[in-house]
Amino acid sequence: MNEHTLSMRLERVAANVPLGARLADIGSDHGYLPVAMMRRGVITSAVAGEVAATPFHAAQRTVRDNGLEQHITVRLADGLAAIDAGDGITAISICGMGGETIRDILDSGKAHLSGQERLILQPNGGEQPLRQWLMDNGYRILCEELLQENRFYYEIIVAERAEPVTYTDEELYFGPLQLRARSPDFLAKWQRMLRQKHKTLASLEQARQTVPDAKVQEIAEQARWISELLA
Repeated sequence: MNEHTLSMRLERVAANVPLGARLADIGSDHGYLPVAMMRRGVITSAVAGEVAATPFHAAQRTVRDNGLEQHITVRLADGLAAIDAGDGITAISICGMGGETIRDILDSGKAHLSGQERLILQPNGGEQPLRQWLMDNGYRILCEELLQENRFYYEIIVAERAEPVTYTDEELYFGPLQLRARSPDFLAKWQRMLRQKHKTLASLEQARQTVPDAKVQEIAEQARWISELLA
């Protein structure tokens, strides 16, 4: 993967960024996403934020090698602190980290959110707490995608601030739009997850581990939801 050829996962993230957006890519790594989108003329400007020095320098190099220093600013900063008010950001992408981490980045960086920007989020697991945060903070989920790449399932969640919306526990767990669409990838993912849940419950039973009852009940309830979904 490079700034010419994005992974399938990042291509789907790119597809959800509005034309002409001013993008903040948080945890930009090598800066491939903003550079690719700038080269294609999809976005008008970008900020690439990175909290670690090595990927920060890598992103600077990618931007410099493509002659895009006038259009893409690379900043060493923690989460949304990479965004300045003067950037006029209209879209924020946060990809390739756990859902809880993305939630924490959004929560601790609330002061940097205008509420006008589109969020394009690609969590590696932990989608449920992330959706919970979106609901609690007045974001409506506009689009959800699930794709399989290199044996892993990836979810993309696109949200914007809107009228308050209430999702059920099952919708927060599976994804309100995924639950309706029930794509073949979606059903395959949850078949695999059901096997994992049953394995976990069996090993807890066998080991008689001192796992809190509440935790066991939570896993059992999730297994029941999945079974009902697939029935």
